[in-house]
Amino acid sequence: MTEEENNLIEITDEEGNTLKCGLYDIIEFEGRQYAILLEADADVDEAEMVLMRYSEEDGESYFETIEDDEEFEKVSEYVETLDDEVEDEE
Repeated sequence: MTEEENNLIEITDEEGNTLKCGLYDIIEFEGRQYAILLEADADVDEAEMVLMRYSEEDGESYFETIEDDEEFEKVSEYVETLDDEVEDEE
């Protein structure tokens, strides 16, 4: 197994499909950490972005689905503002 394959995170979507994702970034928003994951098997421009709560405990990383729709919307909007800032810098 290559190092790239070791760094992939497998998640299961709502339909039961397994996605292999790479960790793009970890952000902090309203006192919590969130992971931005990108689908690994797709082109960068077409890769599905997945947002999950992120935490670490005893050296282990944990990814948790954001169940609350309002929380998910707030985090999504925040991530979009980050994307806008990056585009403005370019």
